[in-house]
Amino acid sequence: MDDDLDQALGAVGPRLRALRQQRDIRLADLSAETGISVSTLSRLESGARRPTLELLLPLAKAHGVTLDELVDAPPTGDPRIHLRSVTRHGMIMLPLTRRAGGIQAYKLVLPGSGERGEPDPRTHEGYEWLYVLNGRLRLVLGEHDLVLSPGEAAEFDTRVPHWFGAADAEPVEFLSLFGKQGERAHLRARPTTGP
Repeated sequence: MDDDLDQALGAVGPRLRALRQQRDIRLADLSAETGISVSTLSRLESGARRPTLELLLPLAKAHGVTLDELVDAPPTGDPRIHLRSVTRHGMIMLPLTRRAGGIQAYKLVLPGSGERGEPDPRTHEGYEWLYVLNGRLRLVLGEHDLVLSPGEAAEFDTRVPHWFGAADAEPVEFLSLFGKQGERAHLRARPTTGP
Protein backbone atom coordinates (compact mmCIF):
# COMPACT_ATOMS: atom_id res chain seq x y z
CA MET A 1 0.00 0.00 0.00
CA ASP A 2 2.85 2.42 0.83
CA ASP A 3 4.38 1.76 -2.59
CA ASP A 4 1.12 2.78 -4.29
CA LEU A 5 0.96 5.98 -2.22
CA ASP A 6 4.60 6.84 -2.92
CA GLN A 7 4.06 6.18 -6.64
CA ALA A 8 0.93 8.39 -6.74
CA LEU A 9 2.64 11.24 -4.86
CA GLY A 10 5.77 10.88 -7.02
CA ALA A 11 3.68 11.50 -10.14
CA VAL A 12 2.31 14.80 -8.78
CA GLY A 13 5.50 16.75 -9.56
CA PRO A 14 5.54 16.08 -13.32
CA ARG A 15 1.79 16.77 -13.44
CA LEU A 16 2.31 20.14 -11.70
CA ARG A 17 5.11 21.05 -14.14
CA ALA A 18 2.95 20.08 -17.14
CA LEU A 19 0.02 22.18 -15.88
CA ARG A 20 2.26 25.21 -15.31
CA GLN A 21 3.88 24.86 -18.73
CA GLN A 22 0.46 24.42 -20.34
CA ARG A 23 -0.57 27.76 -18.80
CA ASP A 24 2.76 29.20 -20.02
CA ILE A 25 3.62 30.83 -16.69
CA ARG A 26 6.87 31.09 -14.75
CA LEU A 27 7.46 29.72 -11.27
CA ALA A 28 7.66 33.31 -9.98
CA ASP A 29 4.19 34.08 -11.39
CA LEU A 30 2.74 30.91 -9.85
CA SER A 31 4.41 31.80 -6.54
CA ALA A 32 2.76 35.23 -6.57
CA GLU A 33 -0.61 33.64 -7.40
CA THR A 34 -0.48 30.93 -4.70
CA GLY A 35 1.73 32.36 -1.94
CA ILE A 36 4.02 29.30 -2.21
CA SER A 37 7.73 30.11 -2.50
CA VAL A 38 9.53 29.57 -5.82
CA SER A 39 11.94 27.11 -4.18
CA THR A 40 9.06 25.03 -2.77
CA LEU A 41 7.31 25.02 -6.15
CA SER A 42 10.53 23.94 -7.87
CA ARG A 43 11.10 21.16 -5.32
CA LEU A 44 7.48 19.98 -5.71
CA GLU A 45 7.80 19.82 -9.51
CA SER A 46 11.13 17.96 -9.35
CA GLY A 47 9.81 15.49 -6.76
CA ALA A 48 12.33 16.64 -4.12
CA ARG A 49 9.46 17.70 -1.83
CA ARG A 50 6.50 15.53 -0.90
CA PRO A 51 3.18 17.26 -1.75
CA THR A 52 0.86 18.10 1.14
CA LEU A 53 -2.78 19.16 1.18
CA GLU A 54 -1.76 22.73 2.17
CA LEU A 55 0.35 22.97 -0.99
CA LEU A 56 -1.96 21.10 -3.36
CA LEU A 57 -5.14 23.08 -2.59
CA PRO A 58 -3.85 26.49 -3.79
CA LEU A 59 -2.10 24.85 -6.75
CA ALA A 60 -5.27 23.05 -7.84
CA LYS A 61 -7.17 26.34 -7.61
CA ALA A 62 -4.51 28.25 -9.55
CA HIS A 63 -4.42 25.65 -12.32
CA GLY A 64 -8.21 25.26 -12.42
CA VAL A 65 -8.13 21.50 -11.74
CA THR A 66 -9.42 19.24 -8.98
CA LEU A 67 -7.28 17.53 -6.36
CA ASP A 68 -8.27 14.24 -7.97
CA GLU A 69 -6.65 15.40 -11.20
CA LEU A 70 -3.46 16.45 -9.43
CA VAL A 71 -3.02 13.08 -7.72
CA ASP A 72 -4.46 11.08 -10.64
CA ALA A 73 -7.21 9.53 -8.52
CA PRO A 74 -8.85 6.51 -10.13
CA PRO A 75 -11.79 7.40 -12.37
CA THR A 76 -15.23 7.10 -10.84
CA GLY A 77 -16.90 6.14 -14.11
CA ASP A 78 -18.68 9.51 -14.24
CA PRO A 79 -18.05 11.03 -17.71
CA ARG A 80 -19.19 14.52 -16.73
CA ILE A 81 -16.61 17.28 -16.66
CA HIS A 82 -17.03 19.33 -13.51
CA LEU A 83 -16.36 22.85 -14.68
CA ARG A 84 -14.38 25.08 -12.37
CA SER A 85 -13.95 28.57 -13.68
CA VAL A 86 -10.76 30.55 -13.28
CA THR A 87 -10.62 34.34 -13.63
CA ARG A 88 -7.47 35.73 -15.28
CA HIS A 89 -6.80 39.16 -16.72
CA GLY A 90 -10.49 40.11 -16.43
CA MET A 91 -11.77 37.04 -18.27
CA ILE A 92 -13.53 33.95 -16.97
CA MET A 93 -12.04 30.72 -18.30
CA LEU A 94 -13.83 27.37 -18.01
CA PRO A 95 -11.56 24.49 -19.02
CA LEU A 96 -13.55 21.93 -21.01
CA THR A 97 -10.74 19.37 -21.24
CA ARG A 98 -8.94 17.68 -18.38
CA ARG A 99 -5.76 16.20 -19.78
CA ALA A 100 -2.46 18.05 -20.04
CA GLY A 101 -0.92 18.37 -23.49
CA GLY A 102 -2.61 18.13 -26.86
CA ILE A 103 -5.46 20.39 -27.84
CA GLN A 104 -7.11 22.22 -24.94
CA ALA A 105 -10.72 23.46 -25.04
CA TYR A 106 -12.02 26.44 -23.08
CA LYS A 107 -15.18 28.49 -22.80
CA LEU A 108 -14.24 32.12 -22.20
CA VAL A 109 -16.41 34.99 -21.02
CA LEU A 110 -15.04 38.50 -21.44
CA PRO A 111 -16.56 41.61 -19.84
CA GLY A 112 -17.90 44.45 -21.96
CA SER A 113 -15.45 46.71 -23.80
CA GLY A 114 -13.36 49.11 -21.81
CA GLU A 115 -12.79 46.68 -18.95
CA ARG A 116 -9.81 44.97 -20.63
CA GLY A 117 -8.24 48.24 -21.77
CA GLU A 118 -6.73 49.04 -25.13
CA PRO A 119 -5.57 46.19 -27.37
CA ASP A 120 -2.11 44.94 -26.46
CA PRO A 121 -1.34 42.20 -29.02
CA ARG A 122 0.93 39.39 -27.81
CA THR A 123 2.54 36.32 -29.38
CA HIS A 124 3.29 32.80 -28.14
CA GLU A 125 3.73 29.32 -29.56
CA GLY A 126 0.63 27.48 -30.67
CA TYR A 127 -2.46 27.59 -32.82
CA GLU A 128 -5.93 28.78 -31.80
CA TRP A 129 -9.47 28.33 -33.06
CA LEU A 130 -12.30 30.58 -31.76
CA TYR A 131 -16.08 30.23 -32.09
CA VAL A 132 -18.38 33.01 -30.82
CA LEU A 133 -21.43 31.86 -28.84
CA ASN A 134 -22.92 35.16 -27.56
CA GLY A 135 -22.00 38.81 -27.90
CA ARG A 136 -19.50 40.28 -30.33
CA LEU A 137 -15.78 39.50 -30.16
CA ARG A 138 -13.16 42.01 -31.29
CA LEU A 139 -10.09 40.20 -32.61
CA VAL A 140 -6.93 42.15 -33.37
CA LEU A 141 -4.72 39.83 -35.42
CA GLY A 142 -1.61 41.26 -37.02
CA GLU A 143 -2.80 44.13 -39.23
CA HIS A 144 -6.45 43.03 -39.04
CA ASP A 145 -9.03 44.43 -36.62
CA LEU A 146 -12.11 42.19 -36.89
CA VAL A 147 -15.46 41.85 -35.13
CA LEU A 148 -16.93 38.33 -34.94
CA SER A 149 -20.63 37.75 -34.22
CA PRO A 150 -22.35 34.63 -32.82
CA GLY A 151 -21.77 31.64 -35.09
CA GLU A 152 -18.56 33.04 -36.60
CA ALA A 153 -15.18 31.37 -36.15
CA ALA A 154 -11.54 32.28 -36.65
CA GLU A 155 -8.33 30.26 -36.56
CA PHE A 156 -4.77 31.55 -36.46
CA ASP A 157 -1.16 30.87 -35.62
CA THR A 158 -0.55 32.44 -32.20
CA ARG A 159 2.92 33.58 -33.28
CA VAL A 160 1.01 36.37 -35.10
CA PRO A 161 0.46 39.25 -32.64
CA HIS A 162 -3.13 38.92 -31.38
CA TRP A 163 -5.56 40.28 -28.79
CA PHE A 164 -9.26 39.81 -28.19
CA GLY A 165 -11.96 41.54 -26.18
CA ALA A 166 -15.64 42.44 -26.27
CA ALA A 167 -16.51 44.61 -29.28
CA ASP A 168 -19.06 46.65 -27.31
CA ALA A 169 -20.46 47.15 -23.79
CA GLU A 170 -21.99 43.65 -23.69
CA PRO A 171 -19.97 40.62 -22.50
CA VAL A 172 -18.89 38.09 -25.10
CA GLU A 173 -18.80 34.28 -24.73
CA PHE A 174 -16.75 32.08 -27.03
CA LEU A 175 -15.14 28.67 -27.31
CA SER A 176 -11.41 28.39 -27.79
CA LEU A 177 -9.43 25.36 -28.93
CA PHE A 178 -5.73 25.84 -28.37
CA GLY A 179 -2.77 23.64 -29.23
CA LYS A 180 0.77 24.48 -28.14
CA GLN A 181 2.63 22.80 -30.99
CA GLY A 182 0.57 24.21 -33.81
CA GLU A 183 -2.12 21.55 -33.76
CA ARG A 184 -4.98 22.78 -35.91
CA ALA A 185 -8.68 22.35 -35.48
CA HIS A 186 -10.08 20.80 -38.63
CA LEU A 187 -13.70 21.30 -39.57
CA ARG A 188 -15.40 19.06 -42.09
CA ALA A 189 -18.44 20.04 -44.04
CA ARG A 190 -20.63 17.84 -46.15
CA PRO A 191 -20.04 18.41 -49.85
CA THR A 192 -22.75 20.44 -51.52
CA THR A 193 -24.98 18.41 -53.76
CA GLY A 194 -25.46 19.59 -57.29
CA PRO A 195 -28.82 20.66 -58.73
